[in-house]
Amino acid sequence: MPDSQSMTTEREELVESISEKINWDDDIGRALDYALNAERVDKSRPRSVDVAKRVLEMGTDRSTLIATLLSDPELQGVLNTADIEKQFGKKVTLLTQGVNRLHNLQECNQSRFKTPEQAEKLRRLLMAIISDVRVMLIKLCYRVEHLKLLKHTSYEERRCIAQETLDIFAPLANRLGMGLIKWELEDLSFRALEPLAFKKIATLLEQKRSEREAFIQQFTAQLGSLLLEQDIRHKLSGRVKHIVSIWRKMQKKNLEFHELFDVRAVRILVDTVADCYAVLGVVHTTWQHIPKEFDDYIANPKENGYRSLHTAVVTDDGQVVEVQIRTFEMHEKSEFGVASHWRYKEGVNLDQRMEKSISAMRDMLDGSAEGVSEVISEISTELTSDRVYVFTPQGQVIDIPQGGTPLDFAYTVHSEVGHRCRGAKVNGRIVNLTKKLQTGDEVEILTTRESKPSRDWMNKNLGFIQSAGTRSKVRNWFNHQDFEQNLLDGKALYDRMLTKYSIHNASLKELTGHFKRNDSDQFFADMGRGLITSAQIIGFLQAEPESVDPFKKLKKSELKPPSSKEAVSIHGVGNLMTQFGRCCNPVPGDLIIGFITINSGITIHKHNCPNMLALPEQKRQRLIEVEWGEDAQSVYPVEISLTAFQRTGLMQDVSTILANQKINLLNINSTTNKLEQMVYTRLTIEIHGVDELVSIIDNLGQIPNVQDVKRLA
Repeated sequence: MPDSQSMTTEREELVESISEKINWDDDIGRALDYALNAERVDKSRPRSVDVAKRVLEMGTDRSTLIATLLSDPELQGVLNTADIEKQFGKKVTLLTQGVNRLHNLQECNQSRFKTPEQAEKLRRLLMAIISDVRVMLIKLCYRVEHLKLLKHTSYEERRCIAQETLDIFAPLANRLGMGLIKWELEDLSFRALEPLAFKKIATLLEQKRSEREAFIQQFTAQLGSLLLEQDIRHKLSGRVKHIVSIWRKMQKKNLEFHELFDVRAVRILVDTVADCYAVLGVVHTTWQHIPKEFDDYIANPKENGYRSLHTAVVTDDGQVVEVQIRTFEMHEKSEFGVASHWRYKEGVNLDQRMEKSISAMRDMLDGSAEGVSEVISEISTELTSDRVYVFTPQGQVIDIPQGGTPLDFAYTVHSEVGHRCRGAKVNGRIVNLTKKLQTGDEVEILTTRESKPSRDWMNKNLGFIQSAGTRSKVRNWFNHQDFEQNLLDGKALYDRMLTKYSIHNASLKELTGHFKRNDSDQFFADMGRGLITSAQIIGFLQAEPESVDPFKKLKKSELKPPSSKEAVSIHGVGNLMTQFGRCCNPVPGDLIIGFITINSGITIHKHNCPNMLALPEQKRQRLIEVEWGEDAQSVYPVEISLTAFQRTGLMQDVSTILANQKINLLNINSTTNKLEQMVYTRLTIEIHGVDELVSIIDNLGQIPNVQDVKRLA
């Protein structure tokens, strides 16, 4: 910790600097005191007061400045979220949380960015996990100060941090339009990665510095006089060529330092576009220009919006000078805001949504107003709304669809990892395989030696897999398994389906024909492989009454087609009272039949209702064809049987699933066999149709300890 006198002096200087740009208040003073008094444990970590000086130079607002001071890594154990919110308010708290989240994301890991694609994913991840672009502004300033302290780190860590900066943070600064920050990040990183090359170029620049400055002073003096004669208001300056830019050009064009003419460069800033071209005319009239070096980015802006005039001329003594001409507004945006060179410089193409979102963030950053937080939050959310970015334990970034699960992650890493998956840890804690992953999560897959996916993973209702591509990989695994095993598995699945959904008279022959299989063995084997699903079979049985119709002698009415707007349409007649048979409780999606009663109108039954199948011949004359009407939108009662091993919390899990699917529970009757430790439960629920019933039965079947779930006929 610095001595009290030096700290007092520094505080006074900071108070003066801050007061010149922001209205001083007690909150700023309190945050400054926290930052100045933070104990320095790790010398490689930058002080937040040093970062704040840089943030202040960029024209920041009050909340950003306070958040910068409070986000010192050494303060994380001193101030908690509640303390910050109580003392400084919600806005400052959210900004501080965002910066700390980036601080704590992960230690530098070279494996994160082995490829340009990996670096791009990590950039998107960083943008996705912040709710306010000012968080990234603060983080980038922290990174600049961190690079200055690399001498306090090991050789390996130094190189890793520098490479990470070039791959991740410098491009992000570029995309956000912070040109000055970008160049400083690159030069400092280059110094750490290539110290000899950096020193050589820096030495050459220094050796020629006085000569170069004298030349530029003479050139600008002559040009300034000419512009004054034309009555053009302007600002002339020698343009600093950054070391990393010089090195890249030497590498790209295979040139020596003395062959680079754009080391001598000037920039001219004027008020209007017309003035830009007027200056260009003066320059080209006075000195011989090099045609191939002329670019008009005002008339033809770069794809990223960058605007300026670039030219190069040869002076009377044979020296080449690079000249840039732009308006003050163009320059401001190029250095701090909108017209950054990110696509041009990096050579990486991004989707339009990414480009639009980054551009909007740059616009917001230009204003740096207190009231833009909500809008920026919406932009950041939109940025990666269709993808989730998560880490492997080694630090590699994997992107999966929004709503993706650990299984989607496992199969994205490698199909074999997915096949052998038996569990997952998210951020160090074991989770269910149906857990929806969030951007920034670290995911570890727990595997077994043998590949053995579960058939349940292919069931969309159970939520194990979000991606159709992942589901296809699971299905392909079953396709390549042993025929005999798939045959046995398929038969078991078929029998279980008949029981679970109370299907009593499905024709295996018609099913085999419908799915175009040669025989029942092939049908069962393909069902075992997952090529034929229970949902497909149920859909066929619902759509094809001929295949399960036991009422061959029932005549269809030819009087008129059904036109009822009621829940059930009765062919040939209308305005009849109907009721649903309590023996089978049909619901929309079931094949149904009507039975004309003596005094109670028509009772609606399932096609395969045992009572209807057992009707005496003389009563079959009272059967009438019916179908679900256009307004079959009501709810219908259905009974479900659930068998499970007894355990604490079982009924709570059942209630949670019904509540999550917004299912109304009408009645529940449960008995326990203490000797067998089994629970037998009958539930009466209200549903809208068969599809909803299938989903409920599938999800109830996934509850731990549940052995069997089925619909009661």
